[in-house]
Amino acid sequence: MNNYIESLNWRYATKKYDASKKVSDKDLETLKDAVRLSVSSVGLQPYKVFIIGDTDIRKQLIEAAGGNNKNIIADSSYLFVFANEVNPGDTEVENYVKNIGETRGIEPENLKGFSDYISGFLKGLTPEQKNAWTIKQTYIALSTLVNSAAVLKIDTTAMEGFNAEEFNKILGFDKLGLNAAVIAAIGYRHEEDANQHLKKVRKPKEELFVTI
Repeated sequence: MNNYIESLNWRYATKKYDASKKVSDKDLETLKDAVRLSVSSVGLQPYKVFIIGDTDIRKQLIEAAGGNNKNIIADSSYLFVFANEVNPGDTEVENYVKNIGETRGIEPENLKGFSDYISGFLKGLTPEQKNAWTIKQTYIALSTLVNSAAVLKIDTTAMEGFNAEEFNKILGFDKLGLNAAVIAAIGYRHEEDANQHLKKVRKPKEELFVTI
């Protein structure tokens, strides 16, 4: 656990990447495993994660990013785009429950109660509430990526400063029922990034936590 805390202290929102250094295929697969195992409400995982390495697509996405995010996307190894499902329903629930049955060797009829529970929950949400809920799920997965990368000493930058509508068009999300919720670059910090030398600023424990 001490190593984990040290990793969290080591990481920061990297502002300048070293384009000459590339995250290895092995480490990328480890990060994919970590994100796949991330916490998700009822286990549904109502999102998809796109990992952008293609130069041409990245150039298009750079134009849809804001401010310094353009340089971050350009110089990092990969860009993760967390896309929430806009309107998950019976199909997504059926696929999830089928996966549970096949993975755990459970007959479909024995999962009907759980399936009905999830379907009822989703049907009780307005489209706006459903979209907000699925977006929240992507942020949990994002946190898993950022913290897991820190353990591997891989730098990350989570970003909300981008034009989601343009990302959706470029990546074809509009036709897939998806929405670009949040993005994150991964790679290695440039030695000229001055932010790496700054002390981490967080609320003290006595201010942040309330034990009752």
